[in-house]
Amino acid sequence: MSEVQTTAAPVAAPAKNQRTFVGRVVSDKRLKTVTVLVERRTAHELYGKIVARSRKYHAHDEKGEYKMGDLVEIAEGRPISKTKSWVVTKLLEKAKLV
Repeated sequence: MSEVQTTAAPVAAPAKNQRTFVGRVVSDKRLKTVTVLVERRTAHELYGKIVARSRKYHAHDEKGEYKMGDLVEIAEGRPISKTKSWVVTKLLEKAKLV
């Protein structure tokens, strides 16, 4: 009998507890880094009114392909620098020209 060996390419499985956010790029001035503004809506703990909360994250952009105004998805990763521990995973919407 002939033995058939199948070598499957290693598939990178997504991390189980990896946080992901969707936000808009508000700055692309630094090399290999973009600043992403993530907005979320939560209920106020006392009054119950829906309040918009926002936070900026520094995300790693290896090729410098994401520009200001792009809608991107970022995922938590290992610390790359003092303030950067997020990585841009995909482009969801290109910025509109005005």
